[in-house]
Amino acid sequence: MANTTSAKKATRKIARRTVVNQARRSRMRSAVRKVEEAIASGNMKNALAALKEAEPALMRAARQGVMPKNTASRKVSRLTHQIAKLGR
Repeated sequence: MANTTSAKKATRKIARRTVVNQARRSRMRSAVRKVEEAIASGNMKNALAALKEAEPALMRAARQGVMPKNTASRKVSRLTHQIAKLGR
């Protein structure tokens, strides 16, 4: 339990940031899930369209501090590679 005034304020700020970050993370995960579902269905056209939506969502999440930049780049790379395998 926070004792000082500043610690209580920090707790309130953390609670507000948590709500915001949860929304950002959820938005990013939904975008990635759409790509993965399109890949699983084997539809390359839908997968490419979903990736076009997901890549900015991933990079935005990285820029806003929800995830590290390299993690976002790695996810985009792996999804792109999986879509490329559909075309073969």
